Amino acid sequence: MIALIQRVTQGRVTVDGATVGAIGPGLLALICAERNDAEPQADALLDKLLLYRVFADDEGRMNRSLRDVAGELLLVPQFTLAAETSSGTRPSFTPAAAADVGRHLFEHFVAQARERYPRVEAGRFGAHMQVELINDGPVTFWLQVRPRLEAAA
Repeated sequence: MIALIQRVTQGRVTVDGATVGAIGPGLLALICAERNDAEPQADALLDKLLLYRVFADDEGRMNRSLRDVAGELLLVPQFTLAAETSSGTRPSFTPAAAADVGRHLFEHFVAQARERYPRVEAGRFGAHMQVELINDGPVTFWLQVRPRLEAAA
Protein backbone atom coordinates (compact mmCIF):
# COMPACT_ATOMS: atom_id res chain seq x y z
CA MET A 1 0.00 0.00 0.00
CA ILE A 2 1.13 3.51 -0.74
CA ALA A 3 0.27 6.82 0.88
CA LEU A 4 1.49 10.15 -0.41
CA ILE A 5 0.92 12.41 2.58
CA GLN A 6 0.94 16.17 2.59
CA ARG A 7 0.83 18.44 5.62
CA VAL A 8 -1.91 20.95 4.86
CA THR A 9 -3.58 23.99 6.35
CA GLN A 10 -6.75 22.92 4.55
CA GLY A 11 -7.99 20.40 2.01
CA ARG A 12 -11.19 19.61 0.15
CA VAL A 13 -12.52 17.01 -2.28
CA THR A 14 -15.47 17.69 -4.55
CA VAL A 15 -17.40 15.34 -6.83
CA ASP A 16 -19.83 16.77 -9.38
CA GLY A 17 -19.61 20.17 -7.69
CA ALA A 18 -20.47 18.85 -4.21
CA THR A 19 -17.98 18.73 -1.37
CA VAL A 20 -17.59 15.14 -0.17
CA GLY A 21 -14.78 15.80 2.33
CA ALA A 22 -13.05 18.85 3.79
CA ILE A 23 -10.51 19.44 6.54
CA GLY A 24 -8.62 22.19 8.29
CA PRO A 25 -5.01 21.78 9.45
CA GLY A 26 -3.78 18.21 9.25
CA LEU A 27 -2.85 15.65 6.61
CA LEU A 28 -4.18 14.96 3.14
CA ALA A 29 -3.26 11.40 2.16
CA LEU A 30 -3.52 9.98 -1.35
CA ILE A 31 -4.01 6.22 -0.89
CA CYS A 32 -3.21 3.43 -3.36
CA ALA A 33 -3.46 -0.34 -3.14
CA GLU A 34 -0.97 -2.39 -5.11
CA ARG A 35 -1.21 -5.98 -6.37
CA ASN A 36 -0.80 -8.48 -3.53
CA ASP A 37 -1.85 -5.93 -0.88
CA ALA A 38 -4.39 -7.03 1.71
CA GLU A 39 -5.87 -5.71 4.94
CA PRO A 40 -2.65 -6.25 6.96
CA GLN A 41 -0.81 -3.82 4.66
CA ALA A 42 -3.64 -1.30 4.92
CA ASP A 43 -3.60 -1.56 8.72
CA ALA A 44 0.19 -1.20 8.89
CA LEU A 45 0.11 1.84 6.60
CA LEU A 46 -2.60 3.46 8.72
CA ASP A 47 -0.54 2.84 11.87
CA LYS A 48 2.43 4.53 10.26
CA LEU A 49 0.40 7.44 8.90
CA LEU A 50 -1.23 8.27 12.25
CA LEU A 51 2.13 8.22 14.07
CA TYR A 52 4.38 9.75 11.38
CA ARG A 53 6.02 12.86 12.81
CA VAL A 54 5.63 15.70 10.30
CA PHE A 55 4.43 18.53 12.55
CA ALA A 56 6.77 20.93 14.30
CA ASP A 57 7.45 20.83 18.02
CA ASP A 58 8.26 23.94 20.07
CA GLU A 59 11.78 23.95 18.63
CA GLY A 60 10.61 23.74 15.02
CA ARG A 61 11.62 20.09 14.54
CA MET A 62 9.29 17.56 12.95
CA ASN A 63 8.59 15.64 16.15
CA ARG A 64 4.80 15.64 16.36
CA SER A 65 2.33 13.28 14.72
CA LEU A 66 -1.20 13.93 13.53
CA ARG A 67 -2.40 12.52 16.85
CA ASP A 68 -0.06 14.80 18.81
CA VAL A 69 -1.42 17.96 17.16
CA ALA A 70 -5.05 16.75 16.95
CA GLY A 71 -5.06 17.51 13.23
CA GLU A 72 -7.63 16.40 10.69
CA LEU A 73 -7.20 13.66 8.07
CA LEU A 74 -8.48 13.63 4.48
CA LEU A 75 -8.09 10.30 2.64
CA VAL A 76 -8.26 10.29 -1.15
CA PRO A 77 -8.09 7.15 -3.31
CA GLN A 78 -5.52 7.45 -6.11
CA PHE A 79 -4.53 4.32 -8.03
CA THR A 80 -2.10 6.29 -10.23
CA LEU A 81 0.46 6.24 -7.40
CA ALA A 82 1.21 2.64 -8.42
CA ALA A 83 2.09 3.61 -12.00
CA GLU A 84 5.11 2.05 -13.64
CA THR A 85 6.94 4.94 -15.30
CA SER A 86 10.44 3.57 -15.91
CA SER A 87 10.08 3.17 -19.67
CA GLY A 88 8.28 4.95 -22.46
CA THR A 89 6.09 8.01 -22.18
CA ARG A 90 2.82 6.41 -21.09
CA PRO A 91 2.35 5.02 -17.58
CA SER A 92 1.39 1.42 -16.99
CA PHE A 93 -0.95 0.64 -14.12
CA THR A 94 -0.30 -3.09 -13.86
CA PRO A 95 1.29 -2.66 -10.39
CA ALA A 96 -2.03 -1.32 -9.04
CA ALA A 97 -4.54 -3.61 -7.38
CA ALA A 98 -7.60 -4.64 -9.39
CA ALA A 99 -10.44 -2.13 -8.99
CA ASP A 100 -12.56 -4.35 -6.71
CA VAL A 101 -9.58 -5.06 -4.44
CA GLY A 102 -8.55 -1.40 -4.47
CA ARG A 103 -12.08 -0.33 -3.51
CA HIS A 104 -12.24 -2.88 -0.69
CA LEU A 105 -8.84 -1.85 0.71
CA PHE A 106 -9.60 1.88 0.48
CA GLU A 107 -12.96 1.39 2.22
CA HIS A 108 -11.25 -0.76 4.86
CA PHE A 109 -8.58 1.91 5.32
CA VAL A 110 -11.22 4.64 5.80
CA ALA A 111 -13.29 2.50 8.20
CA GLN A 112 -10.24 1.65 10.30
CA ALA A 113 -9.13 5.29 10.31
CA ARG A 114 -12.56 6.37 11.54
CA GLU A 115 -12.48 3.75 14.31
CA ARG A 116 -9.03 4.83 15.46
CA TYR A 117 -9.10 8.59 14.88
CA PRO A 118 -11.87 11.16 15.46
CA ARG A 119 -11.36 13.57 12.52
CA VAL A 120 -11.44 11.67 9.21
CA GLU A 121 -12.93 12.73 5.88
CA ALA A 122 -12.64 10.84 2.57
CA GLY A 123 -12.90 11.16 -1.16
CA ARG A 124 -14.96 8.75 -3.24
CA PHE A 125 -13.41 5.67 -4.84
CA GLY A 126 -13.89 5.53 -8.62
CA ALA A 127 -15.24 9.07 -8.88
CA HIS A 128 -13.72 11.92 -10.86
CA MET A 129 -12.66 14.19 -8.01
CA GLN A 130 -11.31 17.68 -7.71
CA VAL A 131 -8.81 17.87 -4.86
CA GLU A 132 -7.85 21.23 -3.41
CA LEU A 133 -5.21 21.75 -0.78
CA ILE A 134 -2.87 24.26 0.70
CA ASN A 135 0.35 22.39 1.39
CA ASP A 136 1.98 23.62 4.59
CA GLY A 137 5.74 23.89 4.23
CA PRO A 138 5.54 22.34 1.67
CA VAL A 139 5.82 19.01 3.46
CA THR A 140 5.18 15.86 1.42
CA PHE A 141 6.21 12.25 2.16
CA TRP A 142 5.86 8.91 0.37
CA LEU A 143 4.93 6.05 2.72
CA GLN A 144 4.84 2.48 1.52
CA VAL A 145 4.11 -0.87 3.15
CA ARG A 146 4.72 -3.99 1.09
CA PRO A 147 3.50 -7.53 1.69
CA ARG A 148 6.05 -9.74 3.41
CA LEU A 149 7.45 -12.51 1.25
CA GLU A 150 7.00 -15.95 2.71
CA ALA A 151 10.23 -17.78 3.46
CA ALA A 152 11.05 -20.56 1.03
CA ALA A 153 10.30 -24.02 2.42
